Amino acid sequence: MNLQKLFLTFFGAGLSPKAPGTVGSLASLPVGIGIVYYLGIETLFMLTLAITVIGIVEINKYEKQTGLHDQKEIVIDEAAGMWLSLMIAYSTAAALHFSYANVLAILLSFGAFRLFDIWKPSTIGWIDRELKGGLGVMGDDVLAGIAGGLLSAAVLTGIEKIL
Repeated sequence: MNLQKLFLTFFGAGLSPKAPGTVGSLASLPVGIGIVYYLGIETLFMLTLAITVIGIVEINKYEKQTGLHDQKEIVIDEAAGMWLSLMIAYSTAAALHFSYANVLAILLSFGAFRLFDIWKPSTIGWIDRELKGGLGVMGDDVLAGIAGGLLSAAVLTGIEKIL
């Protein structure tokens, strides 16, 4: 496996025979948590920005080589979306006062991101259908990550108000 494929499959997670997108999201989650915990949320944000830009470029190259668009094995977009969802949920949890807010933020960010990534409502679906190349592959997951993070933040805030 070459370096490009290693990057695009998030170290091989996208090569899973079943549910490669979910496996890619699950594989990226502990990496994101570790970066937030040890290096800070700012570092995860910069890494997410970098892999999004690099992902667009590398996906364009890969699609040109293979002649295929949005292959299931490409899951670097799931990593970017998962990390965006995690950052929004985790930063919301940091401002809350119930003991399990951080754990719930992690679980909600994963679930909400996968919900929007699979469902693809509104603009997320439009980006997935209409934008070609790396921008389309990365764009819908970035937007799904933001939507998932906002939904997670809303649920966390609602729980805080109830408690």
